[in-house]
Amino acid sequence: MDSRTQFYKKLKKKLKQDTTFPSKYLFKFIVPTDDDKINQIENLFNYEGAVINKTTSKTGKYTSVSIHVVMKKADHIIIKYMEAEKIEGIISL
Repeated sequence: MDSRTQFYKKLKKKLKQDTTFPSKYLFKFIVPTDDDKINQIENLFNYEGAVINKTTSKTGKYTSVSIHVVMKKADHIIIKYMEAEKIEGIISL
């Protein structure tokens, strides 16, 4: 089992133990400042109720993207992280 699979397995277990679903969840990402990459993140959460905040670093090289959204299940959170991983240069926090 690779490290990403183990990470998601542990995250799912922790979410199921500590969270009652549906629940508001905070996703945080850092991405190189590029409108296309930021739009890709926003499009992952482009449904009603998602509150997206963006903050550009002092140097302007990176943008922090925070998304507050109600998630129905732990599996849905894992799926969103896996979809986000496909965006080049993204860091999930």
